[in-house]
This record gives sequence, structure tokens and C-alpha cells, in this order.
Amino acid sequence: MIAMAFQLKRVRDPVEPDDGHRVLVDGMWPRGVRKQEAAVDEWLREIAPSRTLRQWFGHDPARWEEFVRRYHAELDAMPECVERLAELGRDQTVTLCHDARDRKHNNAVALKAYLDHS
Repeated sequence: MIAMAFQLKRVRDPVEPDDGHRVLVDGMWPRGVRKQEAAVDEWLREIAPSRTLRQWFGHDPARWEEFVRRYHAELDAMPECVERLAELGRDQTVTLCHDARDRKHNNAVALKAYLDHS
């Protein structure tokens, strides 16, 4: 198995040299953030949770485990997007950027867990 280096960061956090390839993994562009400030190398919006799932979750920590289960099922159905990130992570550090205030319960955390166990 090839080790993959994925890390998480809020898109509003300062950009650092060890961020590597920065990928925004939210379905919507962060409100009030200019593209230049975000300094993302790519925006992979199609890997974000479906709108229905995102709205159901509503960043409610009580729904976290079920959100992760449902989101991982959605990721199972989009192998091409998952493989795109896996390919990037084989050769370099990839920072999964998100805009959630809750750094423990958001789609980037669930995505990283999925990638780490793939």
C-alpha cells in the first residue's frame, strides 16, 4: 500500500509552505473568500456531500456518525473523484480545504477518514 499524505485546513487559515496541493472539497465557494486569498490549486466540488445530505446534517454533531456513513456511501458511488485525490496524495501532501467552523464535524474530516482507509 502506498502511503498517502492528506491533511485538513480551513480555507480561511493562512497558507503555509507545507500545505502541498490545496484542494477545496466544499460544494459551494466560501462566502467572502476571494479565489486569490484561498490559494487553492483546484476546487473538487463534485466530491462534496450531496445538497440533500449536507442540509440534513446541518453541522449537528448528534448526526455525525450517520452523516459519515451516508457520505461514505456517496463516495463509494464516485470512484473517479476519490481516485483523483488518491493519485494526488501518492506523490505529495494534499491539504483538503473546507470552510466549516466546526473542525471536527465536517465533510473534509469524513473525506480524509475515507481516503485514509481506502
